[in-house]
Formats: sequence, structure tokens, C-alpha cells
Amino acid sequence: MMDRLKNKVALVTGAGQGIGEAIARAFASEGAKVVVAERNEATGAKVAEEIGGLFVRTDVTVAADVAGAVQAAQTLGTVDILVNNAGANVFYRPHEMPRAEWARCMALDLEACWAMAEAVLPGMRAQKRGAIVNIASVHGFKIIPHTFPYPVAKHGLIGLTRSLGVEYAPEGVRVNAIAPGYIDTEIARDYWAEFDDPAAERARAEAMHPARRIGSPEEVAMTAVFLASDEAPFINAETIVIDGGRSALYHD
Repeated sequence: MMDRLKNKVALVTGAGQGIGEAIARAFASEGAKVVVAERNEATGAKVAEEIGGLFVRTDVTVAADVAGAVQAAQTLGTVDILVNNAGANVFYRPHEMPRAEWARCMALDLEACWAMAEAVLPGMRAQKRGAIVNIASVHGFKIIPHTFPYPVAKHGLIGLTRSLGVEYAPEGVRVNAIAPGYIDTEIARDYWAEFDDPAAERARAEAMHPARRIGSPEEVAMTAVFLASDEAPFINAETIVIDGGRSALYHD
């Protein structure tokens, strides 16, 4: 174990699986006191137990849950790190989208990130330090047809990152984002499972990338560790793309 986050209190949303789980585990291995804020009690409690963290059942779209998660984290000390990871793919052709799905996507993938940030900012500002890491997406830069309105929310999250980063930099609070591309998570595997040949669809996704593979949650997690640590004091209001170089390609 290293000590890059020693004794820092880190609140990670959606940490019961996938990228959030990998971040929670990486933070714990670096000495942080991790709060697993997760809606799924079974997965969240399991991760928290295995890393010696604190589990708080949290639906980030519910104001009382947001307040409860932050209050629970504050029993360990002032929140030093917030990772806004909870979210979901909401994909439609725009004209076929039920209006309620717009509201669901914005509430979960954008508004909840501000709600969590708003809740931890008073403590961070008071102690003159803090790091917020938002898990955005390559959808925040590139548009894939039939994925509406998810890219709208992720464009907004990148805007939120930049706005908060500039606003609170004078008070010692840094706000950055990570934009993953194809990452080997349960969400990706569920998506491939919708096809007649999931293995072939995964192979197609891997072949799209210069490295002929997709990323792992752990590769995203270590970037989050860096951004949350004292090793990145002058990185602020920035978004780091983790897509293996896919977005640099002009065409396949």
C-alpha cells in the first residue's frame, strides 16, 4: 500500500461496481478513508467491507440521501475528495425519447453531480483545500447517433467541471473530470448482451481502438487517484480523456 491519499476522506458515488468500485478500491489502497455512496445495498456494502470503508445507501437524485451521505462522511472528518461517478446510460433517438427519460438522465447524470458538489463545497472552502473528480464520458466531446440525451448531460457535466474549477480555485478547491471511452464494465457488457452475438460486438469495439483493446476500470481509477492527490496541484477545470487514442483517429 502506498500513501498518496493518506488520511484523506473520500466520498465516491456509485461505488458498488465498475469504475466507481475500482476508484474506491484504489483510494483505499492509497490510504484514504473511503465512503461508498451506492444505491445498491448488496454491492455497496460488500465493497465497503472489503476495503475497510463506510457504506451509505445513496440515491444521488434524492436530496435527503445526498445530505445523509455527506453527513456520514463528515463523521470521518471534512470531505477532502468527492468523486461523482454514479450515472446511467440513457440512449434514444431524440424523436423517440419519452419525455420522462430526459428528466431521468439530467437528474442522474448532471444535476446530482452539482447536488453532491454543493453539499461538500462548504467544508472544502472552509479548510481551503479539496478535490472534486467528475466522471464524464467521451460522449461529452463526440456524438454517437441514437444515444440522446446522454451526450447532452455529459457536455453539461464538463461545463460544470470547468465552471466550478474556475470559481473555487482561489479557495484551494480543484475540480476536474475524467472522460472514459470504452471501459470493460458491467454497463458495457450489458450493452453487448443486447446483440445477437455479444462476443462479436465486443470484438468490434476492441478493433476500433489503436491498442486493439478496451480499457479497464483500474486504468480509470489510477487517473482519479492522481487528480485527487497532492501530485496534481495545478491541474484544475480540466477533463482527461481515457479512450486509448480512439478519439484521435480521423477514420478507421
